[in-house]
Amino acid sequence: MRRGLKAGDIITCNPYFNCGECYACKRGIVNACHDNQTMGVQRDGSFQEYITMPVERIIDGKGLSAPELALIEPFSISAHALSRAEVKSGDNLLIMGAGPIGLFALIKAKAMGARVAIADLLESRLALAKEYGADLIINNKTDDFAALCNDFTNGGGFDVCVEACGAPVTFLSCIEQAAHGANIILIGNGKKETTFVHSIILKKELNIFGSRNSFTKDFEELIDLVASGRVDVKKMVSGVYDAENAADAFDALANNDGSLAKLLIRFSEGN
Repeated sequence: MRRGLKAGDIITCNPYFNCGECYACKRGIVNACHDNQTMGVQRDGSFQEYITMPVERIIDGKGLSAPELALIEPFSISAHALSRAEVKSGDNLLIMGAGPIGLFALIKAKAMGARVAIADLLESRLALAKEYGADLIINNKTDDFAALCNDFTNGGGFDVCVEACGAPVTFLSCIEQAAHGANIILIGNGKKETTFVHSIILKKELNIFGSRNSFTKDFEELIDLVASGRVDVKKMVSGVYDAENAADAFDALANNDGSLAKLLIRFSEGN
């Protein structure tokens, strides 16, 4: 038995493998290792009968169900992002994008006591955001985004803005809606160039943070949070597929119209 673990425990694991030798690793920034290898991306994942895992990467599930533990990793992405900036109770916080990562950021921000506005193009995502306690939902197709943000912050702007889409327009919206001295956190993995006059960052004295992956401690803190009953992550599950139908799950995500959040694959009965 190692770290209090025993056969039959339901656990989760930190899947972000780091080299331990690069400049980032030597400074403890292992989540941003120069040679990061994430399971299921740069190296094989766990959709196989047996895997091995270094014991230090195994995290006690503390009685959570397998479906709940399967959601801790994406939840940790958002939670780690919020840890990059000081989010205080009562802060006005804007999230651009109500996909899974944006919604997990909403859940964490509400648990931290923030007042949260979240914007998206899809009503189905915004409806889920409302269920998770968003103080303001904004449909960027039909609502006056700027006016609603202004009313929500009494004209002062947001203390924290979270970009969870990776699109140039949503990053620019964060800059525009940020209060003077605010923090902007980038989670969305952008693939297009963004052009803007950077003097606004100076004039507002903005702090802009990138965020990548997460730490084991983020997993552990979130397991404790979910186990406490303060948050319910299960609403994030849009469907569960048996292992033999895993290809159908990937096909559904590949053709997702935005209405799907997280899909789970069941490998054993009772999970």
